[in-house]
Amino acid sequence: MSTTSDFQRMLRGADLRVTAPRLAVLAAVHDHPHSDTDSILARVRRTLGAVSHQAVYDVLRALTAAGLIRRIQPMGSVARYETRVGDNHHHLVCRSCGAIVDVDCSVGAAPCLTAADDNGFVLDEAEVIYWGLCPECAQRTLP
Repeated sequence: MSTTSDFQRMLRGADLRVTAPRLAVLAAVHDHPHSDTDSILARVRRTLGAVSHQAVYDVLRALTAAGLIRRIQPMGSVARYETRVGDNHHHLVCRSCGAIVDVDCSVGAAPCLTAADDNGFVLDEAEVIYWGLCPECAQRTLP
């Protein structure tokens, strides 16, 4: 589990000032992966009190640009954020309830980076989203 001092080290390591909003956003995203901006804002407000939407948007943008958090946006969904970065993992998304779960690459180190034809691109990341029904929703659809 990450602590405030871990988050402080992360911010300093990314050459970002340590501020209460940045610490609160990092904690909210770490504790609740795949949260949307409104959920993060609500958690930050519970921690800090009054904080504007714009402040949280600015922090999310700065943390994403610094590589401390990752922004994902499955089709039909609002942007979501997570602190699991740098490992090229993928996601499972439930078509019914919208639940999102991390899933590691199936084999080896970043196997999805071997495209059939890279068209001259230098690939450094692949984003794979698996769609289906989570166990709870699948159970509800059984006769």
